[in-house]
Amino acid sequence: MKGIIFTEFIDLVEAKFGLDTLDDILESAGDDGVYTSVGSYDHRKLVQLVVMLSNKTGIPAEDLQRVFGQSVFNNLYSSLPKSSSLENCQSTFQFIRLVEDYIHTEVKKLYQDANPPRFDFISESETEMEFDYRSARCMAHVCLGLLEGCAAHFEQSINVEMVPQVEDGSNVRFKVVLVE
Repeated sequence: MKGIIFTEFIDLVEAKFGLDTLDDILESAGDDGVYTSVGSYDHRKLVQLVVMLSNKTGIPAEDLQRVFGQSVFNNLYSSLPKSSSLENCQSTFQFIRLVEDYIHTEVKKLYQDANPPRFDFISESETEMEFDYRSARCMAHVCLGLLEGCAAHFEQSINVEMVPQVEDGSNVRFKVVLVE
């Protein structure tokens, strides 16, 4: 997993819960907290930090992942290289399509070791989109938060339904509905 995800998580924990909480969860996890945005790290370290934060705060890990996804969207969006595809993107659904069709492809070109999630699109209309999120990292709640952050960025309202397709969470079906 790319280091930018780790650095964003550490920044979020410090901003929302304070430096003492960040120090506590890093110490509990046996983690020095030293990550670079361009480095690659084992995603299980991030999962461990989320679990430690959940234990410390009493907030369910799924809720923490969701809030993380919501908060990190704009920073990730602004870090993307400018392209005509991104500049022409005007809606949540257009951007979701770009994630699979452009962004994940470009990430793989830049980082041969990258293994981004995959979106398999099932159906799409002007007001609904359905796709399967597939990832060995099983972080569908981060994806949910990213979808919500994306909708906020484009000033749209959405309802999202998540239905796990397998027990381990590596394949989750998302149904996203635009709310007028």
